[in-house]
Amino acid sequence: MSDRVAVGLAAVLCGVMCPMLLGCGSDANSGGGGTGGAGAAAGAGPGGAGGTGGTASGGTSAGGSINNPLANPESGPPAGNPAAPCSLPLPAEAGLEDTSTPDQVVGDGTAASCTSEAVVAAVAKGGVITFDCGDDPIVIPLKQTAKIVNDTGPKIVIDGGGKVALSGEGKRRILYMNTCDEAQKWTTSHCQDQDHPQLTLQNITFTDGNAKSEEEGGGAVFVRGGRFKIINSRFFNNVCADVGPDVGGAAVRVLGQFEGRPVHVVNSTFGGADGGFGNTCSNGGGVSSIGVSWSIVNSLFSHNQAVGNGANPAQAGTPGGGSGGAIYNDGNTMTLSLCGVDIRNNEVNAHGSAIFFVSNDHSGNIVINDSTITGNTGGSWYGQPGISMHDDTQIEINNSTLE
Repeated sequence: MSDRVAVGLAAVLCGVMCPMLLGCGSDANSGGGGTGGAGAAAGAGPGGAGGTGGTASGGTSAGGSINNPLANPESGPPAGNPAAPCSLPLPAEAGLEDTSTPDQVVGDGTAASCTSEAVVAAVAKGGVITFDCGDDPIVIPLKQTAKIVNDTGPKIVIDGGGKVALSGEGKRRILYMNTCDEAQKWTTSHCQDQDHPQLTLQNITFTDGNAKSEEEGGGAVFVRGGRFKIINSRFFNNVCADVGPDVGGAAVRVLGQFEGRPVHVVNSTFGGADGGFGNTCSNGGGVSSIGVSWSIVNSLFSHNQAVGNGANPAQAGTPGGGSGGAIYNDGNTMTLSLCGVDIRNNEVNAHGSAIFFVSNDHSGNIVINDSTITGNTGGSWYGQPGISMHDDTQIEINNSTLE
């Protein structure tokens, strides 16, 4: 039964962009989740008060005021929720980064100069990275994963200018950052909680990433530590492992952020249309995290799939997984804040056709404003339509439709 809460790709891209696209916790495995209702919850992100694990600084710009060069792309779904309905202020730290004086420029003005080698080298050098690949949109197939070196910031910005797509060719993860990976340099004695690198992805598309051979997921992007935000970006046809109880994040996987501060996602799209754009993984068809807060604004999640089987912990005789069609959040004290977000037509086998949110110590909370969650299918254990969570999870819903 559906409830209503109203309180208040490669082939498709090639056809237009050019022929360049060479290419911890556990669920409740039985029983109903309860009604969840609106509750007094400490929020993170737009309009929230900033609870532990999700503090966000205030800002003055409106949620839909950021210039978005991918609002009307030449091919593929646009970046972000076209309606841009978020009515709350956007935290200042969630805005675009200044790229007027880049540290690295990929390309010399021609498409031929924008190679995998050039991208990988620029990312390794760090700082502010832009692209000069000519006037036309371009897909750059990566021959190896681009890896961030932890002492090359503190700010690392990758700005595609609305013209660049990075492709994993269906063979590899596209981008990797891990403050606790010695090979990428340890820069503090507390890698699990340090303030750098501060990674921003803006005005860019990630397509055909594949992390099926990686343990942690993150088909397009894997981030552990530091700070992370995504603005005006698109994620198409990325995959990670098909099964497993806790692996996840077909597009993006995040573990640990400095002082529990939130990942910001603004004007971005995960999937966005049928026909090969959706992302697929065991859990978290769009994004997945453990112990991480999220502030997601004016963004779209659609046609993503959590294809695992057996939930978490894995039921007897199953490999586990299948939860969080769009979003998979596991951990303790954390906040999921949505404002102006459209989550529709995602699918799961286990739980959370739209959102899987399990706070193991029951201290986490969800805040939903100006958003729509509809048409997501599969699974069980629902506290709200499309949302799997504990009975006592605090959830605040304003001017939103869940059905």
